[in-house]
Amino acid sequence: MDSPLVSRLQPFGTSVFAEMTQRALQFDAVNLGQGFPDTDGPSEMVDIAVRGLREGLNQYAPARGRPELREAVAAHQQHWYGIPLDPGSEVLVTVGATEGIAASLVALVEPGDEVLVIEPYYDSYSACIGIAGGVRRSVQLSFPDLALDVDALRAAVTDRTRVLLLNTPHNPTGKVFTAQELEQVAQVARDHDLVVISDEVYEHLVFDGRRHIPIATLPGMAERTLTISSVGKTFSLTGWKTGWVSGPARLVDAVAAVKQFLTFAGVSHVQPAVAHGLGMPDAFFTGFAAELQAKRDLLVSALDEVGVPVSPCAGTYFVIADLAGHGVQDAVDFCRRLPEELGVVGVPVSVFCDDPEPVRSLVRFAFCKKDHVLEEAARRLQRLGSA
Repeated sequence: MDSPLVSRLQPFGTSVFAEMTQRALQFDAVNLGQGFPDTDGPSEMVDIAVRGLREGLNQYAPARGRPELREAVAAHQQHWYGIPLDPGSEVLVTVGATEGIAASLVALVEPGDEVLVIEPYYDSYSACIGIAGGVRRSVQLSFPDLALDVDALRAAVTDRTRVLLLNTPHNPTGKVFTAQELEQVAQVARDHDLVVISDEVYEHLVFDGRRHIPIATLPGMAERTLTISSVGKTFSLTGWKTGWVSGPARLVDAVAAVKQFLTFAGVSHVQPAVAHGLGMPDAFFTGFAAELQAKRDLLVSALDEVGVPVSPCAGTYFVIADLAGHGVQDAVDFCRRLPEELGVVGVPVSVFCDDPEPVRSLVRFAFCKKDHVLEEAARRLQRLGSA
């Protein structure tokens, strides 16, 4: 029987994450596929959320989010990046960053409008563009250095291009765009009057002394940029599904008009806890990044020992490994076999790309796990050396 699903969404079936998680359970494999940590977030945030449940925060929050969270988002953006925001009109609380991205695209993209993305791209982007009725156009980062071809980016813009969807720090590659690269991207947006939707959920997870630069801080970009982040990655609280969109009031108003008919309001009792978290001392944010950097190093070292090169990883939860030297020509097939044969789960990079050919042998591994889990994964990956 033909699927009743509308044609524009039929290409988006069961996600690769669901498939690989199922195979992890089936073969008792170490799951380095899905990007969620296996530790809880700060206990003081959890305590505040529990108190919210017990003290009556069990009804609808304001549609745009509780005032204390919107104020905390504004204070966070000012403190870390010098971005001034009016919490009343320039901040919108969403049900995770995914809703923020979806609502932004639905609000700003007319059917047939083009959305420019940089691939590999997080898998929800293509589905959200489809939901909006948009047309996806992509420019691929080069491997292994993850360089952006700005000329190709500029050439991809047409008279139908409406939005540039940016992600930095970048999932799935771990790339952190430099100031020079961001200025080049910004110039494309300014020259062609594009709105930029900037997914910055990994903003605090940057390594080796680097710093995250929001594209909204560049000249001429604040008025054309929606910045999106969330509680999930920064605080290891992915299940709280609380994010935010910030930017000029006219753009935020458009997103709010859509958001009200998707979820109306976010979860009430966690919002004061998220507000508290955003105001935690700088040492919390830098300390967590240092912990993740050490986990990255552990996994990269294990892969290096068995002759598996990785692309530069400057942030996020992920490294990209190239298995071509181990005879892998199709990472999709390899990743399906990996849980049974080695007891480890990874995700093929090709599922994040419109053009899979340059990335056929690449696998994404997540390192946001407890050290003993990573050490067990490293032990199992040693068998690659004898393959």
